[in-house]
Amino acid sequence: MTTTEKARPSSRRTPETLTDQSLSPAARQLPLLALLAGVFVVVLDFFIVNVALPAMQQDLRTDDTGIEWVIAGFGLTYGGLLMAGARAGDRWGRRRVFASGVLLFTVASAACGLAPSILTLTCARIVQGVGGALITPMVLALIGDIYAGPARARAIGAYSTAMGLAAASGQLIGGALIELNLFGLGWRSIFLVNVPIGCGILALVRRLPGTRSVDPPRLDAAEIALSTAALTALLLPLLEGRRLGWPSWTWACLGASVVLTALLVLRCRTLLARGEEPMLGAVLRGSATLRTGLVMQVLLFLGMASYFLVLAVYLQGGRGLSALESGGMFTFLAVSYLVGTAQAKKLTSRLGARAGMIGAGLGLLGHVVTAVVVVDATDTGVPWLAPGLVLAGLGMGITLTNQLATIMSSVEPARAASLSGTLSAVQQVGNTVGVALIGIVFFGATSHGPSVAFEHALLYLIGVTGLLTLGSAVLGVRRRV
Repeated sequence: MTTTEKARPSSRRTPETLTDQSLSPAARQLPLLALLAGVFVVVLDFFIVNVALPAMQQDLRTDDTGIEWVIAGFGLTYGGLLMAGARAGDRWGRRRVFASGVLLFTVASAACGLAPSILTLTCARIVQGVGGALITPMVLALIGDIYAGPARARAIGAYSTAMGLAAASGQLIGGALIELNLFGLGWRSIFLVNVPIGCGILALVRRLPGTRSVDPPRLDAAEIALSTAALTALLLPLLEGRRLGWPSWTWACLGASVVLTALLVLRCRTLLARGEEPMLGAVLRGSATLRTGLVMQVLLFLGMASYFLVLAVYLQGGRGLSALESGGMFTFLAVSYLVGTAQAKKLTSRLGARAGMIGAGLGLLGHVVTAVVVVDATDTGVPWLAPGLVLAGLGMGITLTNQLATIMSSVEPARAASLSGTLSAVQQVGNTVGVALIGIVFFGATSHGPSVAFEHALLYLIGVTGLLTLGSAVLGVRRRV
């Protein structure tokens, strides 16, 4: 239970005063603006680097593995610490943790933009991940504190839109920044642009309520250590295995990740039996719908970041587009994604669980259409890629919005904060593991040319999206029964 559910001292700013009808519409929207800007800049930073990878690799003189670490290094700390970030907000106040995350993220972004080497850049990206892990779970948690009823549904829809728009438009924004080459900064501007955005968010932080749990659960060091170790043991061999020829330690790490995950679940069950609230408490006591929804989220995100990565590399390396032209192609994804999120609620109300299956099916069709065009690349121009991109973006928008609504509505508001950390962690694990897996497939085939490598990557994407479609269909049948 949060402080929004009990009487508070009159001196404390509360969600009721923030959304009071006596305030102007603009004033009532400022809290949501700050929260959406926070999640937008974090997701944007995960994806904006894709279009800058070729320039970054050339300037810093690094190999494919170094480039993968620029993406996955961020994802490692971000995904590993998300649940701990949610727990920190319960204990020390969600506004305070959100502001701390924005400040840390902004400083780390400046360090990324000034990095003289790939090692420095990777370290700064890791610190960025820590800041992102403090920001993201607070967004959904504070939305739950501030808004209720239809207003909460609209806010969650806006959250989904902001997250997807940042992912799909990151390449266009990055391409424009690189093309403009402001002050001769080149690729560095994609990180330095976060500095004024971060300062703007910090200026709006005071509009947020200082909510926290009345009886906050303690931070369990064993949980944090096990969750971080399990993710590291999974990602490290996936990122380094191909380059090193898959030595024995990589397989040992993969096995250890399974053991560590089992120990994490066991630790959470032990804490639950003691009457404490573990990080996975909302999942362990949740419904089958919640757990199935989280599995669907993993499948969806396994194919999102990985798709944007290989598409950006293919457009520049395989089709010879500039950073701006490559980013322009992503506009087809971004616009169709917005259409998908706008129509998802209507589709869900009319079709129920079938809406998720339709969204996943559209994404699958988009990858198949793109694969046909790529295989026949000698006779087709770049514009022929547009239909596949439109279908993929439309499917992602419908599926993500439908899944988020299903998951967040499956728990009571008092547990939304705990679930938000788990949900964000699941999304980021899917993104990071997806990047690592497609890196094995794509970069392992680059010796045959970028077009062949992209064909292999599309087979991976078709497989993952096919599983998502099948899972959504099974879930829809179960709900109807």
